[in-house]
Amino acid sequence: MANKIENKPLVKIKQNKRIKPDWLKTQIPGDGKYAEMLKLVKDNKLHTICESGKCPNIGECWGVGTATFMILGNTCTRSCQFCNVATGKGDVLDNLEPFKVAQSINIMGIKHAVITSVDRDDLPDGGSEHWAKTVQTIREFNPETTLETLIPDFQGKIEQLDTIVNVAPEIVSHNIETVRRLTKEVRVQAKYERSLFVLEYLEKAGMKTKSGIMCGMGETEEEVIETLQDLRKVNVSIVTLGQYMQPTSRHLKVAEYVHPDTFERYKNIGLELGFEYIESGPLVRSSYHAEQHLKK
Repeated sequence: MANKIENKPLVKIKQNKRIKPDWLKTQIPGDGKYAEMLKLVKDNKLHTICESGKCPNIGECWGVGTATFMILGNTCTRSCQFCNVATGKGDVLDNLEPFKVAQSINIMGIKHAVITSVDRDDLPDGGSEHWAKTVQTIREFNPETTLETLIPDFQGKIEQLDTIVNVAPEIVSHNIETVRRLTKEVRVQAKYERSLFVLEYLEKAGMKTKSGIMCGMGETEEEVIETLQDLRKVNVSIVTLGQYMQPTSRHLKVAEYVHPDTFERYKNIGLELGFEYIESGPLVRSSYHAEQHLKK
Protein backbone atom coordinates (compact mmCIF):
# COMPACT_ATOMS: atom_id res chain seq x y z
CA MET A 1 0.00 0.00 0.00
CA ALA A 2 2.85 2.40 0.83
CA ASN A 3 4.34 2.36 -2.68
CA LYS A 4 0.97 2.91 -4.29
CA ILE A 5 0.30 5.93 -2.12
CA GLU A 6 3.78 7.38 -2.49
CA ASN A 7 3.58 7.37 -6.29
CA LYS A 8 0.33 9.31 -6.53
CA PRO A 9 0.78 12.57 -8.45
CA LEU A 10 0.66 15.72 -6.36
CA VAL A 11 -2.67 17.39 -6.98
CA LYS A 12 -2.78 21.13 -6.55
CA ILE A 13 -6.00 21.94 -4.74
CA LYS A 14 -7.50 25.38 -5.07
CA GLN A 15 -7.64 27.34 -1.85
CA ASN A 16 -11.02 27.28 -0.16
CA LYS A 17 -12.06 30.93 0.15
CA ARG A 18 -15.08 30.31 2.40
CA ILE A 19 -15.20 31.51 5.97
CA LYS A 20 -13.52 29.22 8.50
CA PRO A 21 -15.98 26.70 9.92
CA ASP A 22 -17.44 27.16 13.39
CA TRP A 23 -15.30 24.38 14.84
CA LEU A 24 -12.18 26.51 14.30
CA LYS A 25 -13.50 29.44 16.31
CA THR A 26 -12.46 29.81 19.91
CA GLN A 27 -12.45 32.42 22.64
CA ILE A 28 -9.54 33.13 24.94
CA PRO A 29 -10.63 33.68 28.54
CA GLY A 30 -9.87 37.02 30.11
CA ASP A 31 -9.76 36.11 33.78
CA GLY A 32 -8.58 33.48 36.26
CA LYS A 33 -5.23 31.72 35.89
CA TYR A 34 -4.84 32.86 32.27
CA ALA A 35 -5.07 36.54 33.28
CA GLU A 36 -2.58 35.94 36.07
CA MET A 37 -0.11 34.26 33.70
CA LEU A 38 -0.56 36.97 31.06
CA LYS A 39 0.24 39.68 33.61
CA LEU A 40 3.41 37.83 34.64
CA VAL A 41 4.48 37.51 30.99
CA LYS A 42 3.90 41.22 30.30
CA ASP A 43 5.39 42.52 33.56
CA ASN A 44 8.54 40.43 33.22
CA LYS A 45 8.86 40.68 29.42
CA LEU A 46 8.83 36.91 29.03
CA HIS A 47 8.50 35.08 25.70
CA THR A 48 6.34 32.05 24.98
CA ILE A 49 5.34 30.40 21.72
CA CYS A 50 1.84 30.16 23.15
CA GLU A 51 1.42 33.92 22.88
CA SER A 52 3.62 34.79 19.88
CA GLY A 53 2.15 31.90 17.89
CA LYS A 54 -1.41 32.91 18.80
CA CYS A 55 -2.23 29.38 19.91
CA PRO A 56 -6.00 28.85 20.20
CA ASN A 57 -5.49 26.75 23.35
CA ILE A 58 -3.48 29.31 25.31
CA GLY A 59 -6.20 29.89 27.91
CA GLU A 60 -6.68 26.19 28.61
CA CYS A 61 -2.96 25.37 28.75
CA TRP A 62 -1.95 28.34 30.87
CA GLY A 63 -4.89 27.56 33.12
CA VAL A 64 -3.30 24.23 34.11
CA GLY A 65 0.26 25.56 34.28
CA THR A 66 1.65 24.45 30.90
CA ALA A 67 3.58 26.67 28.47
CA THR A 68 5.91 26.36 25.47
CA PHE A 69 9.22 28.20 25.00
CA MET A 70 11.46 28.46 21.92
CA ILE A 71 15.27 28.50 22.11
CA LEU A 72 18.24 28.97 19.75
CA GLY A 73 17.00 32.30 18.42
CA ASN A 74 14.20 33.42 16.15
CA THR A 75 15.75 32.59 12.76
CA CYS A 76 15.57 29.09 11.30
CA THR A 77 18.04 27.69 8.79
CA ARG A 78 15.24 25.75 7.05
CA SER A 79 12.31 26.97 5.00
CA CYS A 80 9.31 24.79 5.81
CA GLN A 81 6.28 26.01 3.88
CA PHE A 82 3.90 25.90 6.85
CA CYS A 83 5.98 27.83 9.38
CA ASN A 84 5.99 31.57 10.03
CA VAL A 85 9.45 31.66 11.67
CA ALA A 86 11.97 33.73 9.70
CA THR A 87 14.42 31.79 7.51
CA GLY A 88 18.09 32.72 7.15
CA LYS A 89 21.46 32.54 8.84
CA GLY A 90 21.02 31.53 12.47
CA ASP A 91 21.20 34.14 15.23
CA VAL A 92 24.24 34.46 17.48
CA LEU A 93 23.66 32.13 20.42
CA ASP A 94 22.58 33.81 23.64
CA ASN A 95 24.55 32.05 26.37
CA LEU A 96 22.13 33.43 28.96
CA GLU A 97 19.10 31.96 27.21
CA PRO A 98 18.99 28.75 29.28
CA PHE A 99 18.89 30.85 32.45
CA LYS A 100 16.26 33.21 30.98
CA VAL A 101 13.98 30.29 30.09
CA ALA A 102 14.51 28.67 33.50
CA GLN A 103 13.76 31.99 35.18
CA SER A 104 10.61 32.46 33.10
CA ILE A 105 9.36 29.01 34.08
CA ASN A 106 10.04 29.80 37.72
CA ILE A 107 8.28 33.18 37.64
CA MET A 108 5.25 31.75 35.85
CA GLY A 109 5.07 28.74 38.15
CA ILE A 110 5.03 26.34 35.19
CA LYS A 111 4.37 22.73 36.19
CA HIS A 112 5.08 21.21 32.77
CA ALA A 113 7.21 23.05 30.20
CA VAL A 114 7.53 22.29 26.51
CA ILE A 115 10.77 23.51 24.93
CA THR A 116 11.14 23.76 21.17
CA SER A 117 13.62 25.44 18.84
CA VAL A 118 14.40 26.56 15.35
CA ASP A 119 16.64 24.33 13.22
CA ARG A 120 20.31 25.30 13.47
CA ASP A 121 22.02 23.40 10.67
CA ASP A 122 24.62 26.19 10.68
CA LEU A 123 26.05 25.07 14.04
CA PRO A 124 28.58 22.19 14.21
CA ASP A 125 26.49 20.46 16.88
CA GLY A 126 23.11 21.56 15.54
CA GLY A 127 22.53 23.41 18.80
CA SER A 128 22.35 20.17 20.79
CA GLU A 129 24.70 21.35 23.55
CA HIS A 130 22.62 24.49 24.00
CA TRP A 131 19.57 22.23 24.23
CA ALA A 132 21.22 20.14 26.95
CA LYS A 133 22.31 23.20 28.91
CA THR A 134 18.77 24.57 28.76
CA VAL A 135 17.28 21.34 30.14
CA GLN A 136 19.89 21.19 32.91
CA THR A 137 19.36 24.83 33.90
CA ILE A 138 15.58 24.48 33.96
CA ARG A 139 15.90 21.51 36.30
CA GLU A 140 18.34 23.37 38.53
CA PHE A 141 15.89 26.20 39.13
CA ASN A 142 12.65 24.21 38.77
CA PRO A 143 13.23 20.71 40.16
CA GLU A 144 9.49 19.91 40.27
CA THR A 145 8.82 20.93 36.65
CA THR A 146 8.53 18.15 34.08
CA LEU A 147 9.84 18.65 30.55
CA GLU A 148 8.98 17.84 26.97
CA THR A 149 11.61 18.69 24.36
CA LEU A 150 10.22 19.21 20.86
CA ILE A 151 13.47 18.82 18.92
CA PRO A 152 14.56 19.19 15.28
CA ASP A 153 15.95 16.14 13.47
CA PHE A 154 19.60 17.21 13.98
CA GLN A 155 20.11 15.84 10.45
CA GLY A 156 19.87 12.38 11.96
CA LYS A 157 23.32 12.71 13.59
CA ILE A 158 23.54 10.19 16.42
CA GLU A 159 26.02 12.14 18.57
CA GLN A 160 23.64 15.11 18.63
CA LEU A 161 20.66 12.93 19.47
CA ASP A 162 22.72 11.34 22.25
CA THR A 163 23.24 14.78 23.77
CA ILE A 164 19.46 15.02 24.21
CA VAL A 165 19.19 11.45 25.48
CA ASN A 166 21.87 12.13 28.10
CA VAL A 167 19.77 14.82 29.82
CA ALA A 168 16.70 12.54 29.64
CA PRO A 169 13.66 14.82 29.28
CA GLU A 170 10.43 13.15 30.41
CA ILE A 171 9.18 13.26 26.79
CA VAL A 172 11.16 13.78 23.59
CA SER A 173 9.03 14.93 20.67
CA HIS A 174 9.86 15.28 16.98
CA ASN A 175 7.09 16.13 14.54
CA ILE A 176 6.83 14.26 11.27
CA GLU A 177 4.36 17.04 10.29
CA THR A 178 2.85 15.54 7.13
CA VAL A 179 2.49 12.40 5.04
CA ARG A 180 5.31 10.86 3.00
CA ARG A 181 4.09 12.19 -0.40
CA LEU A 182 3.88 15.81 0.73
CA THR A 183 7.08 15.95 2.81
CA LYS A 184 9.33 17.40 0.11
CA GLU A 185 6.88 20.21 -0.64
CA VAL A 186 5.88 20.95 2.95
CA ARG A 187 9.13 20.46 4.88
CA VAL A 188 11.62 21.09 2.01
CA GLN A 189 14.95 20.21 3.70
CA ALA A 190 13.53 17.47 5.94
CA LYS A 191 13.10 13.80 5.08
CA TYR A 192 10.22 11.53 6.08
CA GLU A 193 12.43 8.49 6.65
CA ARG A 194 14.97 10.52 8.62
CA SER A 195 12.27 11.66 11.01
CA LEU A 196 11.22 8.05 11.53
CA PHE A 197 14.85 7.11 12.17
CA VAL A 198 15.20 9.89 14.77
CA LEU A 199 12.08 8.76 16.61
CA GLU A 200 13.14 5.11 16.50
CA TYR A 201 16.64 5.91 17.77
CA LEU A 202 15.27 7.96 20.67
CA GLU A 203 12.80 5.25 21.65
CA LYS A 204 15.48 2.56 21.60
CA ALA A 205 17.62 4.83 23.80
CA GLY A 206 14.88 4.74 26.42
CA MET A 207 13.02 7.95 25.68
CA LYS A 208 9.22 8.29 25.70
CA THR A 209 8.60 9.58 22.17
CA LYS A 210 5.93 11.76 20.63
CA SER A 211 5.17 13.10 17.15
CA GLY A 212 2.63 15.34 15.42
CA ILE A 213 0.77 15.51 12.12
CA MET A 214 -0.89 18.54 10.48
CA CYS A 215 -4.00 17.80 8.43
CA GLY A 216 -5.63 19.76 5.64
CA MET A 217 -2.59 20.06 3.35
CA GLY A 218 -3.96 17.87 0.59
CA GLU A 219 -3.26 14.48 2.12
CA THR A 220 -5.76 11.61 1.86
CA GLU A 221 -7.22 9.74 4.81
CA GLU A 222 -5.37 6.65 3.62
CA GLU A 223 -2.08 8.54 3.79
CA VAL A 224 -2.77 9.79 7.31
CA ILE A 225 -3.45 6.22 8.41
CA GLU A 226 -0.23 5.09 6.70
CA THR A 227 1.69 7.76 8.64
CA LEU A 228 0.14 6.61 11.92
CA GLN A 229 1.16 3.05 11.06
CA ASP A 230 4.72 4.19 10.29
CA LEU A 231 4.95 6.00 13.65
CA ARG A 232 3.73 2.93 15.50
CA LYS A 233 6.30 0.75 13.72
CA VAL A 234 9.02 2.80 15.44
CA ASN A 235 7.14 2.60 18.75
CA VAL A 236 6.12 6.25 19.10
CA SER A 237 3.94 6.46 22.23
CA ILE A 238 2.08 9.74 21.75
CA VAL A 239 0.74 11.49 18.66
CA THR A 240 -1.11 14.74 18.00
CA LEU A 241 -3.21 15.54 14.92
CA GLY A 242 -4.50 19.04 14.21
CA GLN A 243 -5.68 21.36 11.46
CA TYR A 244 -3.05 23.22 9.44
CA MET A 245 -3.71 26.97 9.30
CA GLN A 246 -1.96 29.18 6.73
CA PRO A 247 0.13 31.80 8.62
CA THR A 248 0.34 34.30 5.72
CA SER A 249 -0.50 34.48 2.02
CA ARG A 250 3.12 33.49 1.24
CA HIS A 251 2.77 30.12 2.92
CA LEU A 252 1.31 26.83 1.79
CA LYS A 253 -2.44 27.16 1.24
CA VAL A 254 -4.99 25.21 3.23
CA ALA A 255 -6.38 22.48 0.99
CA GLU A 256 -9.17 21.40 3.32
CA TYR A 257 -10.76 22.16 6.67
CA VAL A 258 -10.88 18.67 8.10
CA HIS A 259 -14.13 17.88 9.91
CA PRO A 260 -14.02 17.02 13.64
CA ASP A 261 -15.58 13.64 12.87
CA THR A 262 -12.56 12.77 10.72
CA PHE A 263 -10.20 13.73 13.53
CA GLU A 264 -12.21 11.50 15.89
CA ARG A 265 -11.89 8.67 13.39
CA TYR A 266 -8.11 9.16 13.25
CA LYS A 267 -8.00 9.04 17.05
CA ASN A 268 -9.89 5.76 17.19
CA ILE A 269 -7.69 4.23 14.48
CA GLY A 270 -4.58 5.38 16.32
CA LEU A 271 -5.74 3.85 19.59
CA GLU A 272 -6.42 0.59 17.78
CA LEU A 273 -2.88 0.71 16.40
CA GLY A 274 -1.57 0.86 19.96
CA PHE A 275 -0.66 4.49 20.65
CA GLU A 276 -0.57 5.22 24.37
CA TYR A 277 -2.11 8.67 24.03
CA ILE A 278 -3.65 10.60 21.12
CA GLU A 279 -4.82 14.20 20.81
CA SER A 280 -6.80 14.63 17.60
CA GLY A 281 -8.95 17.62 16.70
CA PRO A 282 -9.03 20.79 14.58
CA LEU A 283 -7.57 23.00 17.33
CA VAL A 284 -4.97 20.51 18.57
CA ARG A 285 -1.37 21.71 18.50
CA SER A 286 1.83 19.85 19.42
CA SER A 287 1.79 20.83 23.07
CA TYR A 288 -1.98 20.54 23.62
CA HIS A 289 -2.68 18.73 26.91
CA ALA A 290 1.07 18.07 27.10
CA GLU A 291 0.97 17.72 30.86
CA GLN A 292 -1.43 14.78 30.54
CA HIS A 293 0.89 12.82 28.28
CA LEU A 294 2.99 11.83 31.28
CA LYS A 295 0.12 10.37 33.30
CA LYS A 296 0.31 6.97 31.62
